[in-house]
Formats: sequence, C-alpha cells, structure tokens
Amino acid sequence: MDNKEVVHTRWLDKMSFETEINGHKIRIDADTDVGGEDSGPRPKPFMLAALGGCTGMDVISILKKMRVEVKNLNVMVEGDLTEEHPRRFYKMHIIYEIEGDNLPLDKVKKAVSLSEERYCGVSAMYKNVMELTSEIRVNSATI
Repeated sequence: MDNKEVVHTRWLDKMSFETEINGHKIRIDADTDVGGEDSGPRPKPFMLAALGGCTGMDVISILKKMRVEVKNLNVMVEGDLTEEHPRRFYKMHIIYEIEGDNLPLDKVKKAVSLSEERYCGVSAMYKNVMELTSEIRVNSATI
C-alpha cells in the first residue's frame, strides 16, 4: 500500500497559486507589498492550520469515545517566526479552548495528551524541528 500524500499547486498569475488538496481548491497569494494581490492566505499559516485541525480532530474523536459531550472546541495555534531568512517557525503554542457542562478535566487533559503524544502526525513531525507547547482552557479557565 502506498502511503503517499500528493498536493498539486499551479501558478495562476503574479504571486497567486491554486493548490488542490483532497479535491478541494485553495488559492494562495502574497501581500500586495511583495507583488501579490492578497487574494488568498499565505503559505506559512497553513502550517498552523494543519496542526490545529489535526489535533482538534483527535481531541474531539477521543472525547466522543470517552462519552464526553463538548459544546465547543476552538484550537488556536500561535507560531513564532525567526527574524532571519529563510523565515521559519521555531516555536508553536497550541491553545485548546473547550466548552461544555460539567466537563471531566481529567478526560479533557487525557484527550489532549493522547493527541499530542500519540495520534497527531502533524505535531509529531513539528516536534522534530521546533518547540511545541500547549495549554487548555475549559469554559474560559486555564487548567
């Protein structure tokens, strides 16, 4: 079995590209100050989105298996960039904002831990090249 992901990205014009991921087309562009038209997001923030989506899907899936009812989950990922070129992320911080009635904190912590340590392939890869940290906020309180 071939375990390969393939993404096609083609140049449209100026600094604009269209990438196709799992049959979904996404426009990527640059800021106007570097020749783009700001018609789509920049490439690096997709790295943050990939981490947020990967770990968020894990956490929701794990909590459902634990029969924990969640009203809302927001995963914020902050990335710190180097000043020198090539500008790259050297640190990412994940903030899990979870809401629900009578959420069992031990299960929430366990779900986040399982995602970060065992299931999320994006965080596993990123840990090899940068510092990853996280925090959990339950019903607006940091735990």
